[in-house]
Amino acid sequence: MPRIAGVDIPGNKQVWVSLQYIHGIGRTLSQRILAQTSISPGAKVNDLTEDEINRLRELIDRECKVEGELRKEVDLNIKRLIEIGSYRGIRHRHNLPARGQRTRTNARARRGPRKTVAGRGQRRGMAKK
Repeated sequence: MPRIAGVDIPGNKQVWVSLQYIHGIGRTLSQRILAQTSISPGAKVNDLTEDEINRLRELIDRECKVEGELRKEVDLNIKRLIEIGSYRGIRHRHNLPARGQRTRTNARARRGPRKTVAGRGQRRGMAKK
């Protein structure tokens, strides 16, 4: 298992798939990196030579913002939005979806498990006692 950008990438998978285990590298960027380093995307990681792994490592370190650096930048962007009090910042502060999704139903992944609220048992059309 070679280590690139602080991540152990799986050795039994194809190179273009294994590179996606690094935070910040997706399918397109993975293909572009392999084209620049002239490595076959279909090759297994275990079959790569030490020279090819070093080329990958150097290119990713030099040109791509990945892992800790990328996570730090995203966190700073969110903190900035919260500080200036923008709509998106307020949504982040209250742990609600920030991109216009509905919250009357769904949004459970963002809002967490349901919280029981008193008085929600009676619905429209039911007579009060």
